[in-house]
Amino acid sequence: MLKSLYSGVSGMKGFQTKLDVIGNNIANVNTVGFKKSRVMFSDIINQNISGATAPTSTSGGINPKQVGLGTKIASIDTIHTPGSPMTTNVGTDLAIDGDAYFVVSPTADSTTNKVSGGNYLTKAGNFTLDSNGNLVNSSGYFVQGITGPSSNQQPVKINITNNATDSNAKISSFSIDNNGYINAVDANGTSGKLAYNSTNNSYYIDTTGASSDDISLATAVVANPEGMQKIGNTMFTTTGNSGKATPDRIQNNSGGTINAGELEMSNVDLTEEFTEMIVAQRGFQANARTITTSDSILQEVVDLKRQ
Repeated sequence: MLKSLYSGVSGMKGFQTKLDVIGNNIANVNTVGFKKSRVMFSDIINQNISGATAPTSTSGGINPKQVGLGTKIASIDTIHTPGSPMTTNVGTDLAIDGDAYFVVSPTADSTTNKVSGGNYLTKAGNFTLDSNGNLVNSSGYFVQGITGPSSNQQPVKINITNNATDSNAKISSFSIDNNGYINAVDANGTSGKLAYNSTNNSYYIDTTGASSDDISLATAVVANPEGMQKIGNTMFTTTGNSGKATPDRIQNNSGGTINAGELEMSNVDLTEEFTEMIVAQRGFQANARTITTSDSILQEVVDLKRQ
């Protein structure tokens, strides 16, 4: 049978996957924090008809003769370029201007308030407060906070409800600064940074200035973001090829700055996606034509019997 048949099939399969990826990118053009993907191709093995011959003093060299046997998907890369910022003026909407990612966790200890259940990274900063005053993402995962000195940092959930040192006065307002600290004001007018007392597992407003107990949003930077794996809901998990993600304060890991009242939108460019869609469509059609042409040639061979 003609090798071009199988080459055409491999090309059609590859471009079908490319169209699947493009369709997913376009579907998520307005998804907060979404990172687009792209498909890269490589050729499959080549059939060697004859090898190369080195030149001699009396004759020239001869190049190898090879016939390619189709294409395959070399990789499906996730592109972690920044998306465009969108201003929302919502205090709990956050965007990172830099390489860092927010850290979220599915569970937390009800007694110590420490988060558990694994760390997931995300650029989607559309956070809200639940009925218990916990800062969570759209999937209900706890937004991780960091408290304690650098030598003994503790990951805790962020709870913005009462000031434990001021007769449990209710926190009436708060804002998040560029370093991820929560500046809060309670009903009695006490203001300062939200802090965590690990001795009695309570949250309070620190009025003394900078303290290791002050809570800041945890962020993480990975060596190879493209090596992370998507797990859905605009979240990523680290793999062996991404490098470790250690939650830390954003000023310690040089991850950039946190901007409140903004969201990082999808990095999908519709112009680019539609152009790639045309290329993929024409590539699919061309490979299909290769199959029909090969079929016509085989039909000619079969018709030789009738003549």
